[in-house]
Amino acid sequence: MILVSIAIAASVGAVAWLIEARTRESFRQLDQDRTSTLVEQFRREFDREAADITRGVESVAASEAVLQMALDLSNGADSSAYVLAAGPFAATHHLDFLDLLTPDGTIISSAHWRARFGYKQRWFLEQSDSLPEKTFLKQVETPQGSVLGILYIRALKVRGANFYVIGGRRLDKALLQSLSTPAGMRVFIYSAPEQGDGEFLSSTSDTVDQSKLMPLIQQSVEEKKEISATVQWNKDEQEVFHAMPLPAFAGRAAAVLLVGNSLQQQLVLERHIDRIALLIAVGGVLLGVVVSAVVAARITHPLRELAAAAGEIGRGNWGIRVEPASHDEIGQLATAFNNMTNELTTQQERLLQAERVAAWRELARRLAHELKNPLFPLQITVENLLRAREGGPEQFEEVFRESTSTLLDEIANLKTIISRFSDFSKMPAPELQPVDLNDLILSVVKLFQGQLMREPNRIVPEMQLGKVPLIRADAALIRRVIENLVLNAIDAMPQGGKLIFLTAVADKYAVFDLTDTGTGLTPEECERLFTPYYTSKQHGTGLGLAIAQSVISDHQGKITVYSTKNTGTTFHIELPLWDEQEQLAANERE
Repeated sequence: MILVSIAIAASVGAVAWLIEARTRESFRQLDQDRTSTLVEQFRREFDREAADITRGVESVAASEAVLQMALDLSNGADSSAYVLAAGPFAATHHLDFLDLLTPDGTIISSAHWRARFGYKQRWFLEQSDSLPEKTFLKQVETPQGSVLGILYIRALKVRGANFYVIGGRRLDKALLQSLSTPAGMRVFIYSAPEQGDGEFLSSTSDTVDQSKLMPLIQQSVEEKKEISATVQWNKDEQEVFHAMPLPAFAGRAAAVLLVGNSLQQQLVLERHIDRIALLIAVGGVLLGVVVSAVVAARITHPLRELAAAAGEIGRGNWGIRVEPASHDEIGQLATAFNNMTNELTTQQERLLQAERVAAWRELARRLAHELKNPLFPLQITVENLLRAREGGPEQFEEVFRESTSTLLDEIANLKTIISRFSDFSKMPAPELQPVDLNDLILSVVKLFQGQLMREPNRIVPEMQLGKVPLIRADAALIRRVIENLVLNAIDAMPQGGKLIFLTAVADKYAVFDLTDTGTGLTPEECERLFTPYYTSKQHGTGLGLAIAQSVISDHQGKITVYSTKNTGTTFHIELPLWDEQEQLAANERE
């Protein structure tokens, strides 16, 4: 009774955990969708504001008054006569900022700070070789202090010199308050000046502990990319924030858009699920005392099926399905599991198809490259023969001997290339037999013992061979794979080092790790390492690891590589164990 009660409580807890996990995933997806919608809405409003600013600045630059001012100043007129010129233009086009500048950046007139007349403003000339084509964000100095603005620069060319019109508007709460913010969400803009403290602009009157948001903001500014993180305000309140850097004139983020999504509803729902799960568990324990057999059969059996099916999925059996035994939550979970496996199968097939196409394209490209190299000397040789034929017999005889030698060499080269390609494309099917993996490894180490222990660049083999049952493999093919990996490891350690051989068992697979302490590989090299004809060495055909992957795949196994540059590389191989029933059947056949 106690065991049954514990099993029922554990089953209910497992179901509750699964439901909570699915609930968290649903809320996460909802958060992403709502955040994306709000960010897109902000971008539309920002673009609309930017377009309005652009039209206003373009209109000012195209006005006859500004053109006449530029002509007068080019003729040596006194710029003090135009100190107030920017004000009316700013009012007409609803611009919070408007500066009219000479070609050297001297302010002719400033609508937002008249006292700046005569000051130099050369930041846009010094930070970039050309003017931006679109609006951008920048901290603008005003009599009241620095504020964040959306600016646009327009050059006006007069008599070979550029006068400049810089105009814009404040980026303030008005833009944020124009957004349709769903319940539970809020939007902030943090201005990020190069020096000093920034300022938070909020779509609501809420205040926040800015110190908890600063790590997220600093990371977004430094990495120049969108980042999400969960902020724990207190033990009962969490909020997911999405940070998006807003670029400035010279590429640095001038501000960061922060979209917050409260997790309060999710936490409340999870607590509610926990309470319900607790009640169900208590009821299940009481019910289990009375009808333990029925409840155990109804709950544990479907869960075991799901667990077994999940294990099969983990081992690569994508065709596994679970038959829904009921219409309750367990049945719904089984249906959801089947839908998930169907989607995984479809995605796996698409991925395999894409990988095959990409691999054959790369193979064809490399083969074409390999064949093209000897074809050019063949062409030159034939052309030399044709020219020699037009000369005397003695000249033709001499050229003929040299040319035939060249032709034979290049034809032999072509045969070698075609032979390598043929070897790769016609790998023999493995003859599967019970094989002792450790014995196979030891025989390979013995074969390379002299090469490994050669002074002064000695490579020390370290054997960490566990107790591994027989594997189902073709000994000759697997030995060829191990030899190829050992040769690669030796090439990777020209100054000597350590070569670690490790074997173990994981479920129904034998695991073999070969680790060297050599030069290592970059992530890009690891991704392409098994591509036919790709090699990171100065020598070799580039087919060794591609053949190794093909052999392991034919054995229903898996080979992967893990590497750190200047640290070392590990090749990880998994091969299926020899099944006892298969072994008995094989013995009977013998």
